[in-house]
Parts: sequence; structure tokens; C-alpha cells
Amino acid sequence: MTKPFERHRQAWTADEIQKLHQLAKKGMALKAIAKALTRSEESVKDRAKADGLGIAKLR
Repeated sequence: MTKPFERHRQAWTADEIQKLHQLAKKGMALKAIAKALTRSEESVKDRAKADGLGIAKLR
């Protein structure tokens, strides 16, 4: 029987949170922010929502 999928769930550091705020203020897209922070898009989106940040959507 296979193990169920388990996320790694790394804690956010103060530097990562600061960088997330800076990149979101610059208007960067979710995908670009996730790549810059080497985190999943879902993780970045959840953290931004928890901090009350708006992330630009690609058009």
C-alpha cells in the first residue's frame, strides 16, 4: 500500500515574508514570486492571503 501524499510545510522565515511583501508591492505575478522564493504557488498564495496582501494576476 502506498503512503498518502504529504506536504513538507516549511516554516516561513522573516526574510522570506519581507521579500514576499516587497515582490507583491512591485506587482509581480504569483508564479514569479513563487519561483523567486522557491516555494509552491499555493504556499505563496496562502501566506499572502494570511498577511492581507494582494497578488497581481497575469493578463
